[in-house]
Amino acid sequence: MTKIKMCGMCRIEDIEYANKILPEFVGYIFAEKSRRYISPEKAVKFTEILDSRIIPVGVFVNADMNFISDIADRNIIEFIQLHGDEDDNYISSLRNITSKPIIRAFKIRNREDIERAENSQADIVLLDSGEGSGHLFNHELIKDISRPYILAGGLNPENIGGIIRKLNPYAADVSSGIETDGIKDFNKMKAFADAGRKIL
Repeated sequence: MTKIKMCGMCRIEDIEYANKILPEFVGYIFAEKSRRYISPEKAVKFTEILDSRIIPVGVFVNADMNFISDIADRNIIEFIQLHGDEDDNYISSLRNITSKPIIRAFKIRNREDIERAENSQADIVLLDSGEGSGHLFNHELIKDISRPYILAGGLNPENIGGIIRKLNPYAADVSSGIETDGIKDFNKMKAFADAGRKIL
């Protein structure tokens, strides 16, 4: 069954919503340019109240490796997600200082992007339309991908069921698709999870 990842947790209420819905993953964004940025101090508080069945993921963009390893080693997060220009050398160096699994995000525009994702040294790859664009990319490009992946970009409660039925990704990642006016919406979060988990 496809796992659910809800990204961009910004408020205590978002964590409380997640605890009721129980997605497999939630994401904290540590990139200061993002409107969903949270500080490590806030993330500590989130993880303290997060249901233990949910895995917290830290999202970083071209961050200093020591900053990442500090957050990881304090068990604020259990997975590291790289969303910038980080290459395999970066991933290899990061593995030397932390043992947390690494997700590497790829913006999918053409077949070459798929090949880059296929060959990535990351533990898991995430295939996205862009940096929080909220738009779908051409899913025909990934129909033959050979490794498990997290699908992101333009997902919402209305389209997730059909997309999972067609592609069967390892996980589905959503942020803006479960928001109303830029704030996490419990009803949309629940509708997304229900649609994603429905046996089709």
